[in-house]
Amino acid sequence: MKLYYSQGACSLADHIVLEWIGKPYEAIRVSRDERKTPGFLKLNPAGAVPVLQDGDWVLTQNAAILNFLADSFPEAGLGGDGTPKGRAEVNRWLAFVNSDMHPAFKPLFGTIAWLEDDAAIEKGKGVARKTLRGMFERADAQLAGNDWIAGSRSIADPYLYVVTRWAKANDIDLSGLDNLARFVERIESDAAVRKVLGEEGLA
Repeated sequence: MKLYYSQGACSLADHIVLEWIGKPYEAIRVSRDERKTPGFLKLNPAGAVPVLQDGDWVLTQNAAILNFLADSFPEAGLGGDGTPKGRAEVNRWLAFVNSDMHPAFKPLFGTIAWLEDDAAIEKGKGVARKTLRGMFERADAQLAGNDWIAGSRSIADPYLYVVTRWAKANDIDLSGLDNLARFVERIESDAAVRKVLGEEGLA
């Protein structure tokens, strides 16, 4: 399998999961400019990462890739406890990060620059930071008494870690979220995570 990723992007979650699984894979780094080239656009017309290539088959969309990896390697135990409820809990928190938290960062990543009004843009960023603070409070509450967001370690955890990294880089107030802080310490103490961070130049 080949994973196409960009440094520090949401593809970091897939990179960590592949390392946790422990099977052979190739991680191919692509820059923002390289994602616009015809070769890459054949893999993903959206010009986005992650992209997972398994033989001749190409899969896009982070949640789909993470679920595919969990289902393909059940022995890794990243898809829940084997029960429908356990799997639903993993997908509940994966959806929370992928569908709620990730899009909420868009104003901080320049998607409202078209407003061409500095005051309005800054107001939009402020609203995004406030919204995200509330979401991180929800994650912190879920982590009370839990080492991992869905109870056991799963495909949702590295994605939560990714958006927490983004939060720190975008001046989102995470003060007082002690359960979240312990979660970050826990995941960063993992040897596989440290290896991936080193490979992506994020250590």
